[in-house]
Amino acid sequence: MNRRPEHLTAREEQILRCIRRWIEEHGEGPSVRQLADDIGLSSTASVAYHLANLEERGALVRDGRGWRTCRLVQ
Repeated sequence: MNRRPEHLTAREEQILRCIRRWIEEHGEGPSVRQLADDIGLSSTASVAYHLANLEERGALVRDGRGWRTCRLVQ
């Protein structure tokens, strides 16, 4: 699935904004810990859960195994 989902939760939108900003500033995606810190979650498992959902729904893709290789689907 390569099209962006029409409805995302507020948390999913927040995560995507964070990823977009991080890539613009650093040239690569943030780590799960960096995302957790940036959006105010203490659990990296929660962030990984949201990332996996976003990937499954087609909002982002990974080029490798780690989340730092993620890129947003336009």
